[in-house]
Amino acid sequence: MSDCIVNPTRSPKDPQLPPIGILAVNPADSACFTSLARRHGLAGHALFHAQLLANDSFFLAGPAVGAPMAAICLEKLIVLGARRILVYGWCGSLHPTLAAGELFIPTGGISEEGTSGHYQAPAASNGNSLQAALVDAVAVSTPDGSCGFKLAKQGLIWTTDALYRETREKVARYGAQGVMAVDMEYTALRSVAAFRQVDLAAAMLVSDELYHRVWSPRMHLKRFRRQSRHLLEYLCSLIQCGKIA
Repeated sequence: MSDCIVNPTRSPKDPQLPPIGILAVNPADSACFTSLARRHGLAGHALFHAQLLANDSFFLAGPAVGAPMAAICLEKLIVLGARRILVYGWCGSLHPTLAAGELFIPTGGISEEGTSGHYQAPAASNGNSLQAALVDAVAVSTPDGSCGFKLAKQGLIWTTDALYRETREKVARYGAQGVMAVDMEYTALRSVAAFRQVDLAAAMLVSDELYHRVWSPRMHLKRFRRQSRHLLEYLCSLIQCGKIA
């Protein structure tokens, strides 16, 4: 493995992070960071153009849209002490069995982004203990009423850099192959985590349905934004109380 010229580093002013936390990639969700900081006693720190909040139990970082920026933020979080990272974001559905407003947990992915190819994971890759903890926690205590989502569905996801090139042909082809969703960060973040040998899992709220003749987005609706905020708050609470550890 060649040595890199530029490496993630920790400066004297950077915090030492607790091992576990959330990287919330979507800018819309950062609107509730202030209230979450008050609720959980999270102190603010610098993280490129994003926010980084932390207490002794967990950290919350974001936004970081797209594979390159998300990977850069993850690299920094790891060098600051992160070892178990829960990614929270939105995804589009490619299949009628996955509806807008449902919770999705990717188990693997097809990469059409340009970042993950630069990370060749060592033979001893990261395990899936964080994903198992996430699945168990949600299965036991999914709040159908307060957050408005049902038991999480799991499956493959397609990650792309090209938001405006999600063609009907690709949606149909990947959907027929059993790929359930599409996003812009997951496979890159999974590759970085494997390379750095840390644990990473993702929870995603389905924001739109691409399998119809006409695209069916929900992310602009107040009800969806409220649901996403509640879900992020819920995930923070699960980590704070040790149900995801």
